Amino acid sequence: VQLQASGGGLVQAGDSLKLSCVASGRAFSRYAIGWFRQAPGTEREFVATISGSGGSKYYADSVKGRFTISRDNAKNTAYLQMNSMKPEDTAVYYCAATFVSTSEDKYDYWGQGTQVTVSS
Repeated sequence: VQLQASGGGLVQAGDSLKLSCVASGRAFSRYAIGWFRQAPGTEREFVATISGSGGSKYYADSVKGRFTISRDNAKNTAYLQMNSMKPEDTAVYYCAATFVSTSEDKYDYWGQGTQVTVSS
């Protein structure tokens, strides 16, 4: 499966932004989707993950209550809705796919990143 992330941009603190991750190929619903991010000089970190059916979701503590992960299997697309954004959310955001949801950085397929910058 190939993944294409988009929707990044420059926003102010407190604003919202919605990222999309479009997958090509078949059987999108078989894959769990994860969102990760990497700020300059730091390691890539887990943000959120959603199971193939969309029935199970899990978030990093740093984004819980502010970010929402979702998916539309009919459109082969996963989303990351980011609200109440903070400058520390600034990073390159990546979507990834694997068969079983996990917060570990062990996904099988990765999309290219999309830059998110939050100004104070």
